[in-house]
Amino acid sequence: MQRTAVYWLVFVQTHSTFMLGLAVFATQFPSFLFSPWGGVISDRYSRYRVTLITQIASMIQASLLAALVIFTQYTVWEIFALSIVLGIINAFDLPARQSMVNELVDKREDLSNAIALNSSMAKLAWLIGPAVSGIVLEKLGAGTCFLINAFSYMAVITSLLCMNFPAFIPHAHSKKVINEFKEGFIYLKNTPSIGLLILMLACISLFVLPYNTLLPFYAKVIFKGTASTFGYLNSFIGLGALLGAIFLVTLRSDANLIKILVINLLIFGIALVLFSHMTNFPIALLFAMLAGFAMMSQTTIGNTIIQTNSSVEMRGRVISFFAMALFGMQPLGGLLIGTISQYIGAPNTILAEGIAAILIGLIFLPYLRKDSLKEKDKLKLIELEDQIIETN
Repeated sequence: MQRTAVYWLVFVQTHSTFMLGLAVFATQFPSFLFSPWGGVISDRYSRYRVTLITQIASMIQASLLAALVIFTQYTVWEIFALSIVLGIINAFDLPARQSMVNELVDKREDLSNAIALNSSMAKLAWLIGPAVSGIVLEKLGAGTCFLINAFSYMAVITSLLCMNFPAFIPHAHSKKVINEFKEGFIYLKNTPSIGLLILMLACISLFVLPYNTLLPFYAKVIFKGTASTFGYLNSFIGLGALLGAIFLVTLRSDANLIKILVINLLIFGIALVLFSHMTNFPIALLFAMLAGFAMMSQTTIGNTIIQTNSSVEMRGRVISFFAMALFGMQPLGGLLIGTISQYIGAPNTILAEGIAAILIGLIFLPYLRKDSLKEKDKLKLIELEDQIIETN
């Protein structure tokens, strides 16, 4: 709800696709800058406590944003400033919160389903939130959207306090934060199955994912609608994402995730190509839903592969690199897409993003398959060694 309201406010006040890109940049670029430190903090300290602190900080940020819009004559730049604060909070929240799933799931074979189920909850919010936000924006204003978001954190914080989380066992850390960050980078370099995947996600985040930057333009200009129209667009993307999460939950533990990831990336590109010049709103909603399905599937599969293949002591730092790739490059992409759309138009820009998704999938497929086979060989070798040890 907050994201939908922020982007709508920025576009209504400025009527500029470049400013929309700048809004995405303000919200997400701090995550790119601070995620490495967020990963180190996640590996050093209790992920439960870090998550609890970041959720409280997010509630304060939402409350300040609500007060700003309701009680003052705000400017776009003040909204940008609070968006930057949220981006910094998210840089520390994401590595800790995502890593918590690993510590809560006892059986390793259930982990991929747990990650998908966890993502489906977020996508359910993505389905409901924008639709409600569009209605609230029209009837009660953006300040009410921000106020509802602030109150919603009470449920999140209460849930965390009620969780039976495994006791945290602190470890001595003699190394500097920057050295631990370097260790994470070296680990990715020496683990190409994870490193190449993160590189591919970075390309997707830079060239493809910022398509949603232009959705307010589509809602108001292409479809000649209101805030509700913008909300429906986001909600159908959320509906597709929720269906994608349900699809991933049903996958067998031995499913070929690399193959499914690349197929969904190709579907993502095709959906954007079909959506780009569509002027019929109901049909456009169907293509938006397909894009949401494919986007959800490929990002969550990437997260699953990274978490299940990374070592425990490096997991927080690896996820911080994942966050840098997925959420950190997107603000740069938002600026890029916002600028390009000023010259070639929003429809042609999204068309180019769809083509980019297809090309990225085709370029990375041979390398990902090769490293996937290597990982399978390693697993077979480990299983063989375990059998020999048991026999002896």
